[in-house]
Amino acid sequence: MPPSKRQLDILKNVRFNGFCTTAALAETLRVSMETIRRNVNSLVAEGLLEKVHGGVSLPESIPEPSFTRRLAEGKEAKQQIAALVAAQIRNGESLFLDNSSTTAYVAMALSEHKNLFIVTNSASIANILVSRNGNRVFLAGGELREHDAGAFGPEALEFVGRFELDYAILSASAVHCEKGFMVNHLCEAVFSQTLINHSQQSIMILDHSKFDKMAPVKQCNFSQINQFVSDSMPLNPLLEAIKLGDCDLLTPEQQTFSH
Repeated sequence: MPPSKRQLDILKNVRFNGFCTTAALAETLRVSMETIRRNVNSLVAEGLLEKVHGGVSLPESIPEPSFTRRLAEGKEAKQQIAALVAAQIRNGESLFLDNSSTTAYVAMALSEHKNLFIVTNSASIANILVSRNGNRVFLAGGELREHDAGAFGPEALEFVGRFELDYAILSASAVHCEKGFMVNHLCEAVFSQTLINHSQQSIMILDHSKFDKMAPVKQCNFSQINQFVSDSMPLNPLLEAIKLGDCDLLTPEQQTFSH
């Protein structure tokens, strides 16, 4: 049986936010908790949603957008973020780059830098920076994910854990004033923590479309990030949470905001 209009509205909200509680769905759609639970249970039974702690998300069996498609989404915002990050990196410095589309724009913005020492789990990002201006590029091993050519798992973690670098450039699926930074998959959160633990400074890059959203897996707290770079200033209460987390904020309009 095809989903009802209410079920389609539920799916739309979950796709947009990455994760939703039943209470939030009930409030957004202005229906009772009982109605939401009944519709969610039906969608879970059909395999269209997956129950996770505290709410529902899209099942991992539903593929995420391709890396090429994500590169095309929000291009201007991602280029602004990339320019702000690249301006802080000096020739000869070392950095981890994770495998997001926004990080790929950072790699492109670093194309004129020289003698960089790069460690990444992204085949696409490695390809952008390898054989340029004396760069040294190290690619984490393991099976590459189909939709973004990113390597995760024990082999990748063991590999990146061998390095101690100047910067970790990280991305997230969502940022929430109470939950911090969040991602869609546990392997991404574990990988991010490893990069944070093996870098002098961690920089989170995230465009405004991820503000005040939720995702299934906690990635890290604001206090674990030295700098948050975005294309737009967040509003309270997210802005206040960033300040309380002792995390610097860098945006095009304000350039820098320090706690």
